[in-house]
Order: sequence, then C-alpha cells, then structure tokens
Amino acid sequence: MTGWRAGIASAFLGVAIWQAIVWIGDLPKFILPGPGLVVETLWKSRVTIFDNALITLSEVLIGLFLGAVLGGLSAIGLAASPVARALVRPMLVFSQAIPVFALAPILTLWLGYGLWSKVAMALIIIYFPVTSSFFDALMRTNQDWVGLARVMGASGRRIMWHIRIPAALPGFASGLRLAAVYAPIGAIIGEWVGASKGLGYLMLLANGRAKIDLMFASLIVLAILTMCLHAATDMFCRKFLDRDQA
Repeated sequence: MTGWRAGIASAFLGVAIWQAIVWIGDLPKFILPGPGLVVETLWKSRVTIFDNALITLSEVLIGLFLGAVLGGLSAIGLAASPVARALVRPMLVFSQAIPVFALAPILTLWLGYGLWSKVAMALIIIYFPVTSSFFDALMRTNQDWVGLARVMGASGRRIMWHIRIPAALPGFASGLRLAAVYAPIGAIIGEWVGASKGLGYLMLLANGRAKIDLMFASLIVLAILTMCLHAATDMFCRKFLDRDQA
C-alpha cells in the first residue's frame, strides 16, 4: 500500500473509531461531537475558520523562516568557534529547561497581543531543534575531507562553506522537518495566552461557549495545516538536497 493510500485508510479508520465511541458511549455533543456534526460545523463556519487559519498560518510561516535562518546561522557559528561552543551551547541547553508556557505571558507582555508575540513563540520552540540538528551534522563532517582540504591550503572559512555546510545539509533538513511540526505548537500557545484572532483563539472562544463541535473543527483544520506544512517542507528539502547532490 502506497503512502497516500495508507494515510487515507488510516484517516477513515480513525473516523470510524471516533464515531463508534460516540455511538457506543452515547455521548452528548457537548462532550464529544460526532464526526458528521464536526464536518457540518466546519462547512457552516468555513469563513470564520478560514480567516483565523490564515492568521495562524502567517504566524507559523514567519516563525519558521526566522527560526530556520537564526538556527542555521547559530549552528555555523557554534561549529566554527570553540569559544562560542563553550559559552553559548550551555545557555541553549538551559533554555530548553524553561517551559514554553512560562514564556508565553512574558512575550505577550513585551510584544503585545498582535502577530509578533506568536511569531516569537514559534521561533523559540523551533530554534533549538534546527540549531541542534545542523550543529551535530556540522561536527560529524568526514575528517578525511577536511584534512585533504587543509593539505591543499584551504582556509577554515572555505572549508566551512565548501565542505562542512554542504555535507551537513541533510541534518539541517531534518531540523526543518521537525520545525514544521513544532512551529504551529508555538503559535497556538501564544494565541491561547493572549490573542484576538487565530485558530488557538477560536478554540478557546468555542470552548468557553460550549461549542465543542467548532473547537473540534478548528483543531482538525490546525492538524491539516500542520500536515500540509510538514509535507511541503519535506518536499522542499528533498528537491533541494537532490539538486545539491546533482
């Protein structure tokens, strides 16, 4: 069974299990609405959901781009400088010990309830995976290649640009694939803490008004957006790596 067929079959199985739980448990719709009701709500509220989805998607894309750029540059800096590795890397590890939920109110206080506090949350949550994956790949460069380049008189900068970075691109791509999944999490956390638009805000609003079907519809749209973003990132990375290796 091919990948997309397996995905469709898995989705149908999940919907069937969901409907079976509703039927067997005789659950009221304010506890667990059936998939039919959620689809109906999704269609009726499509304009509202679409408008809020665009806000969340813009936050995610900007955060993903900034996180990829800053993470890539940080990894190169760490790989190139032993001093940076000694001073900065422990700080990066320490930053991961701070729960992102604790940072969201602070960022909202500093950056306001608009776009940039959510972008900052997305950036923070994906920065470390991108940096860590790319840095590890840079540090695992084949030493025979590096030694040969040094024998031929190549400078450290040329070795980094022409040997270490191209060899580490698969690691950078792995970090981007993780970032594509994590970035929506950061944006939604930011919207939960303080926002007037976005899918996270819509989910909180629906939950407060006991519109659980709308909350599930928003959640499904968020999941679809995340899957599409991951698929697009994976396709981009594959094509970029294939072109680089050609």
